[in-house]
Amino acid sequence: MSLTRLLVPTYSQMLKALSGWLDKAGAQLPASEAEALLSARLAPDMFPLATQIRFACVQAHEAVHRLRGEAFPETLAELLDEARNGSERPGSIAEAQQRIDQALALLGGVAPAALDAEPEKKIAHELPNGMIFDLTAEQYARDWALPQFYFHLMTAYAILRSETVDLGKADFIPHLFPYLRPDTMPAG
Repeated sequence: MSLTRLLVPTYSQMLKALSGWLDKAGAQLPASEAEALLSARLAPDMFPLATQIRFACVQAHEAVHRLRGEAFPETLAELLDEARNGSERPGSIAEAQQRIDQALALLGGVAPAALDAEPEKKIAHELPNGMIFDLTAEQYARDWALPQFYFHLMTAYAILRSETVDLGKADFIPHLFPYLRPDTMPAG
């Protein structure tokens, strides 16, 4: 499978699901409580929901630019700064939705094979703490980009669930329902 055909649909589907979770939170809670969710966290030493959302978006942006061999745009640095400062400045749900929309727009503009040029291309992935991972493009997509994306996505889901937002498995996989075999949906 091509990296483009793996990453772009995965990121797109799951970012749309994340957007839906935020919509549900807004529909289920008074506005002030929904906005307060952005500061919620699972554990004291973990980032809050605001950061989890932005880091999920960062993963999509980084993968596209890194696999196309492009320098990161200034807008990505701004998104990273917002994410890292999510505890002090969580922003609003509308701003979080805007960041999701921006990531979806980027993904929507990726050409069909844009991330596939060199699956064995070497990528030096440097973390802010100075650690550097030497990976091929394929290893980066499989072993870093997708796991990191799902880590932040699932943490956002868990925060919302722990804060009483009524989410279930169907909210996590809405993109699968077009494939549902007719007459197989359980009753009730």
